[in-house]
Amino acid sequence: MELVFFTTAQCHLCEVAEALLINTPLPEPVPVEAVDIARSESLVNTYGTRIPVLRRNDTGAELDWPFDQNQLLAFLAVTPPGSPES
Repeated sequence: MELVFFTTAQCHLCEVAEALLINTPLPEPVPVEAVDIARSESLVNTYGTRIPVLRRNDTGAELDWPFDQNQLLAFLAVTPPGSPES
């Protein structure tokens, strides 16, 4: 699985989402490509009011802000550490 992180410069919510992504414990690393939507009018039209957004390359599923660690883990289909399923 790989993720695309749609973001832009000076976006406080994007910084919060990035920190959450970095600090969420995962069983193995997930490659993340950061895409600045300001580089494309099409991306601005699609994501301008939704960023930060994560997209899974394998399924095309997208997770719009706001999301928390549990929602992120569910999006990634990962069981949170310490839960009964882990």
